[in-house]
Amino acid sequence: MNGDCTSKIHWSFWAITVFMFIWNLMGCINFVVQLNPEMVSSYPESEQAIIQGRPLWATIGFAASVFGGAIGCILLMLKRASAIYLFIVSLAGTVIATAHSLTLGIDFSLGQIIGILLMPVVISLFLIWYTKYTQNKGWLPVS
Repeated sequence: MNGDCTSKIHWSFWAITVFMFIWNLMGCINFVVQLNPEMVSSYPESEQAIIQGRPLWATIGFAASVFGGAIGCILLMLKRASAIYLFIVSLAGTVIATAHSLTLGIDFSLGQIIGILLMPVVISLFLIWYTKYTQNKGWLPVS
């Protein structure tokens, strides 16, 4: 391929990228909400412990995770192969934020393990894979 998008984009590309953008946008909103102590006080105790004990490096990881993912999704919708770099940053941020959460000794419920710890990592990995997949399908230029 010479860098041009030669294949017609399947409708699923738009469904997946919009859904993934909404997921990351909700993460961005969650990040901003967590800056408000009144809002945090309404969170479950385990989540308050994560937020209140989060050092700067883990906060930066969380921000990189959600904002990198959201901007990466915008780039993907604009058919920019460079989205993959933001998804890699997002994955790194997700790993950093998750690592911090795991060091707190919190007894997470199954729902929290899935929603707070596993899903962000799985989705970050999926977005990296999906970007490569769309390139292989000819829907994005090869970077």
